[in-house]
This record gives sequence, structure tokens and C-alpha cells, in this order.
Amino acid sequence: MTESSRLVRDSERVLAASALSGMGACIADVRRAVADSDRGPQDPTNFNNLRGRLSTLRETLPPLYRETFFDPFVATINGLGPAGFQDVLLNSPNAAMLMMDAAHAILQNGEGYQKVALDAFQEVVSDLYDGFLSAEDRAGVKAPDRGVIPPLVKFGNPEFGPYTWPIEATASFALTQGAGLGAGIVNLPPANGRMGLLAWAALGHETGGHDILSADTGLKSELTRAVEKALVDAGLPDLGSYWSERIDETASDVLGILNMGPVAGMGLIAFFRGLSRDGRLRNNGPSSDSHPADILRGFLAAATVRLLSFDDSESWADLILGETQADLVQVVLAGREVSSEDAQLSAELVARAIATTPLQALENTALIQIQDWRAADEDIAAEVRELLVQAVPIPTRWDDGVYAAHVVAAAGTAALAGSADVGTIFQRMLAALKSMHDANPSAGPLFVAHPGNMKRHHAYVAA
Repeated sequence: MTESSRLVRDSERVLAASALSGMGACIADVRRAVADSDRGPQDPTNFNNLRGRLSTLRETLPPLYRETFFDPFVATINGLGPAGFQDVLLNSPNAAMLMMDAAHAILQNGEGYQKVALDAFQEVVSDLYDGFLSAEDRAGVKAPDRGVIPPLVKFGNPEFGPYTWPIEATASFALTQGAGLGAGIVNLPPANGRMGLLAWAALGHETGGHDILSADTGLKSELTRAVEKALVDAGLPDLGSYWSERIDETASDVLGILNMGPVAGMGLIAFFRGLSRDGRLRNNGPSSDSHPADILRGFLAAATVRLLSFDDSESWADLILGETQADLVQVVLAGREVSSEDAQLSAELVARAIATTPLQALENTALIQIQDWRAADEDIAAEVRELLVQAVPIPTRWDDGVYAAHVVAAAGTAALAGSADVGTIFQRMLAALKSMHDANPSAGPLFVAHPGNMKRHHAYVAA
């Protein structure tokens, strides 16, 4: 790392420890994106029109997705026929939304919708997925039972915000068993192709979380048992039930931070504040909500960051904890008041159980052994952060070891620290991610599922 980047990193440590001067601007950026009326391309609900558009787009997808996603989708649409297609649209709302989202994932890629942002989006999702599945990170752990190909991405459905269709959902879109789609789908609202930087930090939750949890059979049930046991052993069985009933969202928060570092935690707080009416984390967690209460997710983020393997993890955890406590009033979970002490303790126990429990579904390996934000990741993010806040050209080629997650982390921390205008950081982040996508072998003519595996192993490295 250069001396100048060390100085930048040190100065931003001081800034982060004393104040998040860009927090207000980031929240305003989230609110502008939420208020944006752009719904993206219309759903392709005309059967013949959709088939005609699809007929020219197979070769526009990377080879990775032609046989695994495009072909089964087209076969299913053809098998439905006009009548079956309309029946799904009229009578099966969940299947209809999945069908439309799968169509958009193909059409937007082939027809160039928000081309730069879409390619940048795909690069982040592919990188997060590859980071968990590459041979180097997954040493000693078998390949997933399902879902070894990164999800495809699309923009749309702003009312639902960032979301994912994991492989267990997309694999079910078929007329016959075993003929479903071979990759998940991740969505961002269309406005997030132009603004709302911290929504991109949520991709760690969607892809590093939901999509990964669905790739290994039995993983979620093991995590559920680990969480329940940790809280029962601590004398908090009611909270054990509350957390374990929300294991998918809870574990996705933890995995997002393991994949993207502290920005996934601090970004979550700023994102939720931008979504809430009063600009504060919600202290109430209704029984009908599949997500833990916002305030618990803040506590969970702080506890998870504290487990990460980089020098400033304690400082960042304290910063996230302080921001969470600033919004603390009275925690109410499923109609029951919970003390702030129990709420925070339960989050700490849950974070540790999810991150550090050896899991049979992963050959007795803990999640944090596969994915962890380390000192090297912080150093790389610091280098990238320096690049994003200066008026210098974006590289067309990146050094080995620099990935999309580093770019999003760098952009998020720069924006939160007020290092430059949020919009400027966002546009430079997109440009950096686009250049990474253009150089990614998975996006080219080769059938490369996990580019992280394409590394030379040297017998000797000269000093």
C-alpha cells in the first residue's frame, strides 16, 4: 500500500471514530431513490411479443447462463403456450412475478437497459457469490448441493426494494421436475441504477446471504438450531424463538457483513433511517414481519463486525453500536417488551452462533472460516476509496485481489465519511464496477463459473 493511501486510511479512521459527517447526505440519497417514480421496463405480458424478443437474445447472455437459465426459461414459456401463460399471470401471483422477473433478467441484459449500471450490478452479485464458492475460500468444503452459478440481476419493482429469488425458488419454475432455472435472480429498484448508493451495500445481504443460504441443503436448519441453543443456554428462550423464526433474514445480515465488511452494517443503519418516516431505526418488531426489528439488526451488525479479522473491527463495531443505541427507545418484539440489555445480548449471541458454529452442511466448517473481512480487504478498500474520491481516470484493468465487494465497501465508507459528494462517488463506483465486469471472464465467451479459481500457483516468488 502506498504512503498516501495509508494517510488517507488513517485520516478516515479518525473521521469515522469522531463523526459520520456524510450520514445525513447518505440518508437523503436513500430517500431520493425511494421517492423516485421510475418503475423500469413494463412487464412483458404479451406471450407472442415476449417470445419474439427472446428469440434474438440467447447469444447476448454469457455462456454460463444459456443452457442453465435461458433454455429452461424459454422451454417453460413455450410449454405453457398462450393459454397457460395467461393463466399464470391471472391466477398465480408469486409464479407470475418470478416469470416476469426471469424474463426481465434476460431482456434487460440483451436489450441494454441501464447498461452500465446493470453490468456493475451483475459484477457485484457475481463477485459476492464467487467469493463464497471459489475453491480457494471453500477449501475442504464440498460444492453446494444446488446453485453453483451466480444469480442474474435486473431492475424493477421499486415497491419491494432490494430482493432476491434464491435458487430454491427459481429451480421450481418448470413444467417438469428438475427442469427449472439454474440460477437465482437479484433485483434492485430502477432508481438504484442512478442513486441510492447504500442500497448496493444491501447486496451483501441478498446475494452473500439469501442466495448462499439456499445453495446448501440443511444449512438454514442447522443455523436455526445453533441460534436457539445459544439463547436457551443464556436463559433467553423467548428471544431464541423470535430470532430463529427469522433465521433467513438474520443469517443474511451476518453473511452480508462477512462478505462486505463494516459498510454492510453501517450502510444498513443509514438505509433503514432513509426508509423510515421519522428517520430512526424502528424499535418494534411485529410478529408478522419476517425480519428482526431494525434496532436488533443494528445490534446484530455491531456484534458481527466485532468478529471480523481486521485491526479496526472493534472501532467500527463501537461506531455501529453507538448509532444503534442513539435510536433506542423501547424494544417490542412480537408484542412483548424486551429490555435493551437482553436485546443487545441476544444479538451478540446470535451473531457468534451464526458466524462461528461449525456446520455439518459445510463439512464442519464455520461460515466465518469461508468468508471473513480481513486486514488485506481493508487495505484494498482504502486504496480504492482514494481512487473514488479523486478526479483521476478509473482503471480499465485491476490488480489481482481487487474485487467488486472492495469497490462497494470503499464507496459506502467514503460517502458515510463525507469524503466527496455522494452522487459523484456513486457514478465513479459504477464506472469502476463496469470496468471490472468488462474484464471478468464469466462475462465473456468462456464458460467460467468461478473466476476466483483462475489463479496461478507459483513454485517460487522472488523477493
